[in-house]
Amino acid sequence: MTATPGFSKKTVDVNTRHFLVKVLKFENGNFVSVSEGSERLGSMVVSLSTGPTPVTTTVIPARTESIFLKLTEERISTSTRGIAIVSTYVQRELEPETAKTLMTAIMELIQT
Repeated sequence: MTATPGFSKKTVDVNTRHFLVKVLKFENGNFVSVSEGSERLGSMVVSLSTGPTPVTTTVIPARTESIFLKLTEERISTSTRGIAIVSTYVQRELEPETAKTLMTAIMELIQT
């Protein structure tokens, strides 16, 4: 599972965009919030991994960035072998480099 239950956050700046990544860790999973600009809940997906393939459900559909959202929560649930709930609020579509930088920051917070 996760390293230690608790709360952590990190500001990620990519070009002129500013994101706040928050992670709330539990013994059996994680809640991750990524918000650009103001702190808001956004699109939300839940994933559970107990085997080789995670089971995923969309709670709040995404207008954009559904691929990033799904990849993020599936990677988290697979690496922690638990539940991942991910909420993403972005003001406009993510460039590939921005998505990669955010994914790296999220996984660093999950693994600490």
